[in-house]
Amino acid sequence: MKKSEVRTFQSRLREDMKDPEFKAHYQEGRQALMLAMRIAKLREKKRLSQLQLAKLMGTSQQAISRLESGEYEGFTLKTLEKIAEVTGTRVEIKFVTA
Repeated sequence: MKKSEVRTFQSRLREDMKDPEFKAHYQEGRQALMLAMRIAKLREKKRLSQLQLAKLMGTSQQAISRLESGEYEGFTLKTLEKIAEVTGTRVEIKFVTA
């Protein structure tokens, strides 16, 4: 790379996505982050603190914090259904073309 050439995040990401292993890990992490953000947004929309949501679910505030961290990848359908139940929503899962 030339000294005057500036690499953007997007250009680096495009380059890295050519590696199948990197792409798989990136997509897994992205999905975990998107789900975490949806859970946090739902909780906030319902005007619940992490502690309040935890109590409704019968778990700890720390567990809710882990779910919303974006680094947690151990989501189960049971957990998602419990979140939906206590927030008056429902879980909807879609399969889309890769």
